[in-house]
Amino acid sequence: MAFKPLHDRVLVKRVQSEEKTKGGLIIPDTAKEKPAEGEVVAVGAGARKDSGELIAPAVAVGDRILFGKWSGTEVTLDGVEMLIMKESDIMGIIS
Repeated sequence: MAFKPLHDRVLVKRVQSEEKTKGGLIIPDTAKEKPAEGEVVAVGAGARKDSGELIAPAVAVGDRILFGKWSGTEVTLDGVEMLIMKESDIMGIIS
C-alpha cells in the first residue's frame, strides 16, 4: 500500500535496538524500550507560512532521525509498525 503524508508530516520506521547488552545479557521483550531512532520512509510536501508560501521539509526519505519518546502516532501499514509525526517532533538527523 502506498502512503503519502500530508503537509509537514513524516512517516518513520523505528530502527530496532540490540537484543543483547554489551555484557552479553539478553534483553527480554518486556524490558525493552521502543527506540527513539528511526528511518524516514515518506515525507509530506511541507508546512505553509501564513502567506501561503510552502516551507520545504528539512528531512528526506532515507534519513536516520532521532525523535521524542512520545512523538507521533503509531500505525500499521502492510503489517509493519510505523509512526506518523510532525516534522517539528524530529530532534535531528543522524549522519
